[in-house]
Amino acid sequence: MRTRRTRPTAAEISSEPAIDALYGEEAEAAMAGSADGEFGCEAPMPDLLHLVAFDSEDLEVVSANLQDALARVADMAYLPRTKQFALIVSRFDWLAASEGGSACRAWERCRTGLHFERVFRVSSCGFSPRDTSAVLNLLSIGFKETNAPGGIVELVFSAGRSLRLEVECLEVELCDLGLRWRARAVPEHRLDD
Repeated sequence: MRTRRTRPTAAEISSEPAIDALYGEEAEAAMAGSADGEFGCEAPMPDLLHLVAFDSEDLEVVSANLQDALARVADMAYLPRTKQFALIVSRFDWLAASEGGSACRAWERCRTGLHFERVFRVSSCGFSPRDTSAVLNLLSIGFKETNAPGGIVELVFSAGRSLRLEVECLEVELCDLGLRWRARAVPEHRLDD
């Protein structure tokens, strides 16, 4: 597992408006910026998470960092000619939340890019890729080797939804894109009997 934390350049921070369900009012204000080019956040920019996964153990770390990330279907793209699949999510920062205890100041989300290489087929279950307004809650990412080193990457979302990526080998990159904002609550999972 290769881990690197970096700080973003201004060009890496997207100014694209986002829906409130994903990014919240504070994030929209930060993305809008001000006349002097500042991004509305007085706190210093935290180190950004950057992970690369080449095997199942590495992918478990990526998956743990992305648990409860929110993704719009519109923010997913499969490029068959280059065998790439990418998505942008609103990642809940579980590490900061665990270090901050129950203080809501530590509840943050971050725009994060997730990129898969060597993808030759993508299929969805429980949602249509054409429903670009749909918002999915990512629960886990797993890999099952079928024909070494190839296999199937499965992104499991709530409400029985999933994405299956058939890959030649496992090659995944997660990278925070810079923008952070306060989350309204800590995600919860209720277990029904």
